[in-house]
Amino acid sequence: MPRRPATALLALVTLAAGILAACGGSGDGDRLVVYSGREQELVEPLYARFTEDTGIELDVRYGDSPALAATILEEGSASPADVFYAQDAGSIGVLDGLLAGLPEADRALIPARFQDPDGRWIGVTGRVRVLTYNTERVDPAQLPDSVLDLADPEWALGDVGVAPANASFVGFVSAMRETLGDDQTQAWLDGLAEHARSYEKNSQIVDAIASGEVDTGLVNHYYLYEKLASDPGAPVANHGFSPADIGSFANVSAVGILASADQPEEARTFVNWLLTEGQVFFANDAEEREYPLNEAQPGLEATADLPPLSEAGGPDIDLAALAEDLETTVQMIRDAGLVT
Repeated sequence: MPRRPATALLALVTLAAGILAACGGSGDGDRLVVYSGREQELVEPLYARFTEDTGIELDVRYGDSPALAATILEEGSASPADVFYAQDAGSIGVLDGLLAGLPEADRALIPARFQDPDGRWIGVTGRVRVLTYNTERVDPAQLPDSVLDLADPEWALGDVGVAPANASFVGFVSAMRETLGDDQTQAWLDGLAEHARSYEKNSQIVDAIASGEVDTGLVNHYYLYEKLASDPGAPVANHGFSPADIGSFANVSAVGILASADQPEEARTFVNWLLTEGQVFFANDAEEREYPLNEAQPGLEATADLPPLSEAGGPDIDLAALAEDLETTVQMIRDAGLVT
């Protein structure tokens, strides 16, 4: 399917309401301007570490990844952004011709399956979709091997929390379309909607599971660890679907440099740092425990309770394809009634 920036822009804008409260104006000319689709509480320590290591000051504009991508598409070559650090591959993929090519040395650090084949964006960390559940209310023996079972009319484990307007859910539905086709994906969305409860963010889903508001929820794996870091006694755990199931889909956070960047050299330093020292931060220091994609980076420590990405990740999917026909993915989610 060809990429269609104009219709992708419309889909992004309509899905992510209330865009860009935190992203306006132009850069001050001295700082590297980063449009960050990663949540501030997750990556603010990362950005502080980068400045400490390199001396490069950042002007960070936070926002939802689809919304920021839509803004860059609107701004075009006049965008003040030097770098876009997105929550998912689909959001950055719609930028296509607005991104500069990345150095081959950086691309060599990350497996090919986790980057744009044209070298415009590259994965920084990996995340796997899981079903998080309340350990006091749910018997793990009842949890399904396939995410498709969540749409079963006989589903008996109460409401399932979802974040249908979040980039991670949109990316997951796009991956399901690539794997199962549109008819089966729409049927799954329609069935899921019968016992789904919608939230804005993955973190809100995990909070709702811990409080007993819902019994289960579809999120990225690392939100569990973020919750347990702040509330060690929370009755929550992750359930992984079968490794080959689309429910175990592995997506990436991804970064790219704008072709119109005012500070391209500093932008390249930022990207290289994310793919090297930044990997150590995510593996060893960050509360949320995302998967480092540069597994050869010195200083990485193994996490005993986190299964290797090679074992946890689902089917091998062309992540670049997630940006294609995004408007149809968004419409299918709306048609199911998950987003009003």
